[in-house]
Amino acid sequence: MFVYVNGSVVESAEAKLSVFDHGIVTGDGAFETIAVYGGRPFALTRHLNRLRTSALGLMIQEPHLDEVREAIDLVISQSGLSEGKIRVTYTAGESGLSSDRLAGPPSLVVACEPSDFGNGTVTDVVVVPWLKNERGALRGLKTTSYAENVLSLAYAKQRGGSEALFQNLNGDLCEGTGSNVFVVWDGELVTPPLSSGPLAGITRDLVLEKIGGAERTIPMEAFYSDAISEVFLTSTIREIQGVSSIDGVMVSQGQVGPITLEIAEAFAKLKFESNDL
Repeated sequence: MFVYVNGSVVESAEAKLSVFDHGIVTGDGAFETIAVYGGRPFALTRHLNRLRTSALGLMIQEPHLDEVREAIDLVISQSGLSEGKIRVTYTAGESGLSSDRLAGPPSLVVACEPSDFGNGTVTDVVVVPWLKNERGALRGLKTTSYAENVLSLAYAKQRGGSEALFQNLNGDLCEGTGSNVFVVWDGELVTPPLSSGPLAGITRDLVLEKIGGAERTIPMEAFYSDAISEVFLTSTIREIQGVSSIDGVMVSQGQVGPITLEIAEAFAKLKFESNDL
């Protein structure tokens, strides 16, 4: 695999970033994970627009999106990647060993690796005891400050889950560590609104815009109730992945529910209709 680092494409073993980079020192940066199908990045314009939104939300210099596009194309072509994922990381650049950010140029890293996708499969999830702050400074931004998510995912894996789910400060369903959550609630397909604190996921938005569903606040007591007949996760890598159990309690008899299956089939068609929706 090849990696783009601040203007140069090198083999992954040779890729280097300064230990003084603020992305390393404080997690001061934004990132995007982009699916690659048939050697082409999927929904690239949406991902790049969100990268810009995240960078500006962090008050980092706006990224040059043409440079990012070119870097992605170079990494895919030189790595010979057909199916997998691209990771774009954009940080505030070199600074000191404190929270103070210096005025140096940002850092841009683009890496890739092969990946399996989860469309139409099922997985188990665990609701963690920690809360997401739907009013915090980073709400709506996809940042590299990911320690909370790493810890929560480790907690879930210790309990047999592959994903951790959060509720927000108000006691409503929010999101996963790297996914959005959809539920079938009294027969209606819904997902938490952005006001509940989840990231505006690219796959989430595509489902809502191109396939169906609505935004609706989901109190945790409703999430655990019999009114919820199906649950599925959406993300770049999971695509549309059914939930077979929540905290060890079976959902949809441990299988992909019928509505989840319909959404997964629709997404499978959508992702090959156009690579840049």
